[in-house]
Amino acid sequence: MKKSVTVGVGVVMLTTCLAAYAQPPHTHRLEATPATVVYGYYWSEAQPVLRIASGDIIDVDTLLTNTPEGLAKAGVPDDEIQPSLKTIVSEVTGERRGPGGHILTGPVYVEGAEPGDVLEVKILSIQPALDYGYNGCKGFLPENCEAGAPAKIIRLDRRHMTAEFAPGIVIPLRPFFGSMGVAPAPELGRLSSNPPGRHAGNLDNRELIAGSTLFIPVFARGALFEVGDGHMAQGDGEVDQTAIETSLRGRLQLTVRKDMKLTWPRAETPTDYISMATDPDLTAATRTAVQEMVDLLVSTRHLTRHQAYQLVSIAGNVAVTQLVDKPNVGVHVRLPRSIFVGR
Repeated sequence: MKKSVTVGVGVVMLTTCLAAYAQPPHTHRLEATPATVVYGYYWSEAQPVLRIASGDIIDVDTLLTNTPEGLAKAGVPDDEIQPSLKTIVSEVTGERRGPGGHILTGPVYVEGAEPGDVLEVKILSIQPALDYGYNGCKGFLPENCEAGAPAKIIRLDRRHMTAEFAPGIVIPLRPFFGSMGVAPAPELGRLSSNPPGRHAGNLDNRELIAGSTLFIPVFARGALFEVGDGHMAQGDGEVDQTAIETSLRGRLQLTVRKDMKLTWPRAETPTDYISMATDPDLTAATRTAVQEMVDLLVSTRHLTRHQAYQLVSIAGNVAVTQLVDKPNVGVHVRLPRSIFVGR
């Protein structure tokens, strides 16, 4: 009898534990306000604006990387300029701004994240918050730009997810966050939001649409995740320094992965595995991105380095992610998931 009681208690405890584990993740609404954004940096000493459990979801607003004055100059009516953008640009000043130019929502502290872990960022959904975006002109070959020309305002057809660049030129829209990252290593100090790095940040990787997952190495307790720089469409390279830039709202699930160890960010999309790297030298960035894909195949597909390198050459696609976020350029390698058919 005593044994039966003990077993019964054990079953109840196990059932209770499993029920608790099976509870759906909590969703936290995070709007963009002067108190919930950082302006232009990633930093291990930044104060978190939200604390969440590993596995929770943030329903987050992000703002475009422009000012009310810049949008007005480009022809956007005042009533179409977000009040939150006006307030943030007006109130977040002085030491609270820079050295970069992006308005980033966060940082979000994820309980349990420690240096050496990996933060899994599952992109559940992304929606445009505006009916327009803009494109500037500078970047890689600025001699092509008309001096003093304002940004080009591009109207978005949110119903059909297209945008007309010019009569007869229609762009399909694939929204993504240009910047998703964590605090860099403490010794790097307050890092500009402009160049991407091992902490991810301003990757400008157009593959990171809804349904994708980004994996970022963690360098500070709590990870301190930030997100922003919304894009509706962009080509690889982002050659004029801007995409179709706009404000976005997204749902992101943040999970601490203690079973992974990474040196550089990686990603999985609905169609591809992606490795990536950045460096001031394009060749160095390319070497690292290719080697990262080789290492991924060795560790997850149990290929030899010889085989993995051959497979990257046969089926991989090496792309320049961006050329304009100085001092670093970015390279990523896509490998189709469809080639792994099993046995």
